[in-house]
Amino acid sequence: MLFNLQILFDIAPITNIQLILDGIFIGAVLALGAYGLALVWGVMNVKNLAQGDFIILGGYIAFALAREGVHPVMALPIVMVLMAMLGWMVYVFMIRRVIEQDMFTSLLATFGLSLLLQQVMNLIFGPEVQVIDSHLPNYQLFNDSVTLPVVKLLSLGMVAVLAVLIVLFMRKSRMGQAIRATAQDERAARVLGINTDRIYAFTFALNAAICGAAGVMVSMIWVLQPFYGISYSLRSFAIVTAAGLGNLPGVISTGFGLGLIEQYTGFILGAEYQVASAVVMLLLVLVYRQRRAKRKRQVVR
Repeated sequence: MLFNLQILFDIAPITNIQLILDGIFIGAVLALGAYGLALVWGVMNVKNLAQGDFIILGGYIAFALAREGVHPVMALPIVMVLMAMLGWMVYVFMIRRVIEQDMFTSLLATFGLSLLLQQVMNLIFGPEVQVIDSHLPNYQLFNDSVTLPVVKLLSLGMVAVLAVLIVLFMRKSRMGQAIRATAQDERAARVLGINTDRIYAFTFALNAAICGAAGVMVSMIWVLQPFYGISYSLRSFAIVTAAGLGNLPGVISTGFGLGLIEQYTGFILGAEYQVASAVVMLLLVLVYRQRRAKRKRQVVR
């Protein structure tokens, strides 16, 4: 560990640029998946433990299309549509039945959905690690000390475009306004004539589409494996918990922050500690909020 720190500050400080760039690219994808979770959590009060598995499934759909000659960039809208259809079906057949139940019921249901998706992907694609070759070049900077893959730049641009489109949709469209109204007060939304069941179905479908888009990015810049979904679910929960519900700028900044933390943790302590850094961040946020709540608590007289 001390030798790795020495590399960062004395031997090869240029390594920091590589870690920062990788953290930005990774953080953008993590923020995209986390925003989908924040949407479902804030509107429906459902904690989706299958969030990461939706992301991996979207990546596998892009992988299947790539084997048929469809480039991942061209496959993005196809994946989003297919995942939206799957999300709508999942809501109709499962989420609708648990949305009015207690938190434990929704957690148990989505955990079962996570296990089901993992086994389905394992049966179809096998347990081997898969990756999509985007056939895009890599640029070498600073005398070949920093590698800048074009595919990561492309994924960052795609995430930025999707984030802008989501913001415009939520603010300008009638459906987006109905979603925001339902999130603020579900009973008042019903009184105003909003079909909340339809809003819930659309919200869950939109979350699945967002996860599908994040999965396409993952398939291009990382690797796919049927049981990797839990790590993305964990990261999404850490980001949403730290940023808060309905806070897109906070989700984006926290996603970038987690990406940087993971890169530095992996370099200094080892790659096996990268996901652990997300757990540590989640615990620190929960402890901080608990202490803050205790300070604000007052005795009723």
